[in-house]
Amino acid sequence: MPPEYTRKQTMANAERFITPELKEVENKILGADERLKTLEYEEFLNLRETVLEHLEAIQTTAAALAEIDVMTSFAEVARLFDYARPVLNKTKNLIIEKGRHPVLDQNIGEEKFVPNDTGMSPDENRFMLITGPNMAGKSTYIRQVALIVLLGQIGSFVPAASAEIGLVDRIFTRVGASDDLAKGQSTFMVEMTETALIANNATENSLVILDEIGRGTATYDGLSIAWSVVEHLHDHVGCRTLFATHYHELTQLADSRQAVNNFNIAVREWNDQIIFLRQIIPGAADKSYGIQVARLAGLPDTIINRAKEILAGLEGENLPLEDAPPPKKRARNRDNDDEEDDPQMMLFG
Repeated sequence: MPPEYTRKQTMANAERFITPELKEVENKILGADERLKTLEYEEFLNLRETVLEHLEAIQTTAAALAEIDVMTSFAEVARLFDYARPVLNKTKNLIIEKGRHPVLDQNIGEEKFVPNDTGMSPDENRFMLITGPNMAGKSTYIRQVALIVLLGQIGSFVPAASAEIGLVDRIFTRVGASDDLAKGQSTFMVEMTETALIANNATENSLVILDEIGRGTATYDGLSIAWSVVEHLHDHVGCRTLFATHYHELTQLADSRQAVNNFNIAVREWNDQIIFLRQIIPGAADKSYGIQVARLAGLPDTIINRAKEILAGLEGENLPLEDAPPPKKRARNRDNDDEEDDPQMMLFG
């Protein structure tokens, strides 16, 4: 055995030896990871010091590149989707010609997006009260107006043929319905909390969009709250407001409030079905078309037909729900004649 070989380990069937050269290589390998981490940290400290020396220039360059990136993105979107340059001023006008929703306009699929006009002024049409059936486009319309205003005020062209936007200080929204389980708040409580925020903070220079205020509680309670909210925003705040609602009673406010105007989403009936035209037109909707929408959703014909009977009774005779016409009895097999006279069984006739 060469003298430079040193026994390192004795095993059952073999012995392991090491030489000074191998020991040196082993030490290099075992210490390489630690030396690598130390070297990386030293280089990091050097880089940090170098960055700190040029921090102001780097931040200025980053801010400029970010601004260029935003502006080029605005320009590219405007070029691709035919956006228009809005006119911004200090009036309280909001005039949009052929406005479109910036998201749905690009992702609506085969159906062509229907553009709509908006004409709001401080004296004649400051409060738009919008009625119409579900799925007709009320929420889409009020959201698109808010998005067009937002895009215009952050320096972008807007999805419209033309737009005049009187600057707003804030945009308030109360759209959608959801509870907050973490805070123990029901859907109605969340709705009222958001409405309270708007009522307490909106100014005459604000833009407010409201969708179905009061729907989370009893009909008369919800109608009363919605009516009062409209009066407060019109009489005391004086802000530009778009209010989508199914409470047709609210349309009466257009008769007593100068700047409140009724609008609705145009629909057409054909063979007991409705066709959504997606067009905003002046005037209040004549009815809600809820049963037709329920049919589109796939409710069984038995439910639809029974709903029609109840609706006819409620509208024709102004009956409370418990006095609505009973459903027709269906013939069924009975084991004995006594069941026909059983008053409990009659409840299921």
